[in-house]
Amino acid sequence: MSKVDFKKTLKHLYTPKKKFEVVEVPEMQFIMVDGHGDPNTVKEYAEAVEALYAVAYKMKFISKKTLEKDYVVPPLEGLWWAENMDTFVTRDKSAWDWTMMIMTPEWISSDIFDQAVEEVRKKKNPAALGKVRLERYAEGLSAQIMHVGSYDDEAPTLAKMHDEFIPENGYAMTGKHHEIYLSDPRRVAPEKLKTVLRQPVKEKNTI
Repeated sequence: MSKVDFKKTLKHLYTPKKKFEVVEVPEMQFIMVDGHGDPNTVKEYAEAVEALYAVAYKMKFISKKTLEKDYVVPPLEGLWWAENMDTFVTRDKSAWDWTMMIMTPEWISSDIFDQAVEEVRKKKNPAALGKVRLERYAEGLSAQIMHVGSYDDEAPTLAKMHDEFIPENGYAMTGKHHEIYLSDPRRVAPEKLKTVLRQPVKEKNTI
């Protein structure tokens, strides 16, 4: 049985260049959990991530067993926004809203999702399990870059993306700031962390 690795089949989305580029992101399916506050301190963030991974790996197991389709569970992703988007540059994390999510193959149906949730509930029942949902997300035209370094060192790159690259290339920001975490911070030094930074955009004349 072959194993699909979406970081390879969707390489342009999961391993972008270390320079700004604009890409068209197709509509994809995710499991998601919403929350608010500093991910380093609020309990609900850790609970959200725990529930997402529990369901993601259970769906993978069900897919492999019942559909004979195996895949590498994609990396954790996050949509981030705030009433004042400047807080992403100033790093006032207490003001942030977020949706943490993991991409889910198209062949994973709502029935498989429901089955996975029920099996996780019987075995572990993580605190945020009831908040996990299966949903499609259409991001569309987006600016992105591969950031190498600590999460707290993202501010200069984001400032260049928001204030220079996007407007200077005839675009305006729209939608939510998006990050894809390609490294495990428990195992990788902060200066070597790889994170995709993405911002949905529209051409200015279409706003």
